Amino acid sequence: MKPKAKRAGLLSNMAAMLLAIAGAFMMAGCVPTYTLNGSALNYDIYKTVDIGNFPIRASLVYPPLQQTFENELMNYVTRNTKLQEVDSNNADLKLEGEITGYSLTPQAVGTDAYATETRLTITVHVKYTDNKNPANDVDQTFSAYRQFDSSIMLTDIQDDLCQQISEELVNLIFNATFGNW
Repeated sequence: MKPKAKRAGLLSNMAAMLLAIAGAFMMAGCVPTYTLNGSALNYDIYKTVDIGNFPIRASLVYPPLQQTFENELMNYVTRNTKLQEVDSNNADLKLEGEITGYSLTPQAVGTDAYATETRLTITVHVKYTDNKNPANDVDQTFSAYRQFDSSIMLTDIQDDLCQQISEELVNLIFNATFGNW
């Protein structure tokens, strides 16, 4: 066997051995876990969640918003975790808060000095308590909005806008709390 061929064979054997050793260390040192829903919960530790009410504390009030938001939050957590919902202060996780903002602001002004677009913004303050690991607690405010043509009456699209904004808010809240992003 020629020296170059012998050296190339030796190098490929060494590379294969190094890869095998590195793979063994990786397998022994860490166990990767994957979730398809973004949840970073260990279900051996976390079994229950208490999702409280989110009363409206905004100066402008649209009463159906509270139920829309609470239903969206409850459904999303139920669909994307294995947690059992309980009404208890002893739950492993607690999610509570309030709707602190519901506002309409003009965004674009036409040649006649009237708004051509309006923005509906909803703000929610959330307190997430992890009774197993307080380092994961979250106390944060989330906002989301939708813009619409000012020629459309708000009452005609308000329910749809509130549903869309609630979905976005719930996604943001879930990622910041249960997803631990």
